[in-house]
Amino acid sequence: MDKPVIVTVDDDPGVSRAVARDLRKRYGQQYRIVRAETAEQGIDAVREMRLRGDEVAVILADYRMPQMNGVQFLEAAMDMYPFARRVLLTAYADTDAAIQAINVVDLDHYLLKPWDPPDEKFYPVIDGQLDAWLRTDRQVRPELQVVGDRWSAQSYRVRDFLARNHVPYQWMLAEDPEGKQLVAAVGSDCHLPLVITSEGEQLQAPDQSTLASAVGLSTTPSTDFYDLIVVGGGPAGLGAAVYGASEGLRTVLVEAHASGGQAGQSSRIENYLGFPDGVSGAQLADRARRQALKFGAELLSARKVMSLEAKGQARVVGFRDGGEIAAHAVILATGVTYRRLEAPGLDDFVGRGVFYGAALTEAPSCRDSEVFIVGAANSAGQAAVYLAGFASKVHLLVRGDGLEKSMSYYLIEQIAAIPNIEVHYETQVAGGAGDDHLEQLTLDTRGTSWTTDASWLFVFIGAEPYTSWLGDDVERDAKGFVLTGPDLVAHGERPRNWPLRRQPYFLETNIPGVFAAGDVRADSIKRVASAVGEGAMAVALVHRYLEKQ
Repeated sequence: MDKPVIVTVDDDPGVSRAVARDLRKRYGQQYRIVRAETAEQGIDAVREMRLRGDEVAVILADYRMPQMNGVQFLEAAMDMYPFARRVLLTAYADTDAAIQAINVVDLDHYLLKPWDPPDEKFYPVIDGQLDAWLRTDRQVRPELQVVGDRWSAQSYRVRDFLARNHVPYQWMLAEDPEGKQLVAAVGSDCHLPLVITSEGEQLQAPDQSTLASAVGLSTTPSTDFYDLIVVGGGPAGLGAAVYGASEGLRTVLVEAHASGGQAGQSSRIENYLGFPDGVSGAQLADRARRQALKFGAELLSARKVMSLEAKGQARVVGFRDGGEIAAHAVILATGVTYRRLEAPGLDDFVGRGVFYGAALTEAPSCRDSEVFIVGAANSAGQAAVYLAGFASKVHLLVRGDGLEKSMSYYLIEQIAAIPNIEVHYETQVAGGAGDDHLEQLTLDTRGTSWTTDASWLFVFIGAEPYTSWLGDDVERDAKGFVLTGPDLVAHGERPRNWPLRRQPYFLETNIPGVFAAGDVRADSIKRVASAVGEGAMAVALVHRYLEKQ
């Protein structure tokens, strides 16, 4: 088999030769080094290698090139080699451009010139990129095909599950010509939605667990005992999984739906450290998920946890569909869910015009339509900005008289600058109506009721913790948020079953060895960054707990 290729493109002949020389010196035995001195030569070389079927492992491109800059070159090369690792060569003056490229082309690394000595500044970077490339599953799989009805709640749930778990699929309506053919091939008793896998397996109206298994997501634990169980795959849970696994704990993360939680549905998070141009919640969640897997964490999808019990030194987690796993410690990171609107008629249209979150999944279908968004926090603001790129008009319905108390200033400014977003203050949804899907909304503005045609309503209100499954074993506040650390003592007497030898750690619940992190915890700061931080901190406290056992 031909050697994989490392491509280097730099319009400075001296630098170009130096890069190729250093690469050949270290990697020439295992890799073929291809050098180009112009972006045009580089694109031609990459195109020729693609036609020949060569594998490209790493592409290094100089930022300052006259025909196209390095970011543009890497963006063009991505179309031909999406799995190649991308490194930008840049001078110190261009580091801002390099940082922007992290989001534009999902840049893997930027390397400052000069890199002398290469043993310290060059080779460790390339070693890491080659190692990551070798670990990547580079097999391009055909898309799944999903056939369903436009206003079917079950069809929406299938599409939402696939999208949030980063599984590519082709969506078609049952009345479309291709959709009709697939339904006819299955037979007259076909139940929609119909999912056809790349291997030709047919799934009719599949439940979430069946769908997860069919697309290759792990649903079965590899063992019955771990060092650490993390319940919930939002930012806090993913942070805990990354730090737990990277620090040597045998870690399993259990997620009922999809990694990312509420943050995973955000179209763009612009105030997260390290992403000056913003990052989508899905992209951030996918990176964190891959990072957790890299360190050896086990991720279980479509498994709903329904019980938590202390049995001696073990903490036992039970699943709704049967079975259980145990560990020395558990981190609760189940996050929160959006509150349901109580207006008459709306529950009938969930998944059929009324959506809780889901802006990313449904946005393309909203093109040239008017959409309504309920909420005044960052998630609602991000959705409004994103949907404004598809819809003809976005109506943001706000219960209060302003956004300043609940939404970040940068989002308020963005909304004010987008002409097709209209904010309706002191406005609430009073009802919904329609036949097979939502067709009309009744709104109330300052006591005045009015109706409007509406097929799209996205709801981003409130935060209800997912803790009812805990029963009475884990102490919570009046709203259901988990009490931890000093809040336990402040809330009442010494926690039940608590050892006399020590006070609870900051994130520890009333059950020793069970911790809570992120939005599910009482008095937590509802931000992605703080949730990730609490997940990491909880792992540090797990280590302390285990040392004392």
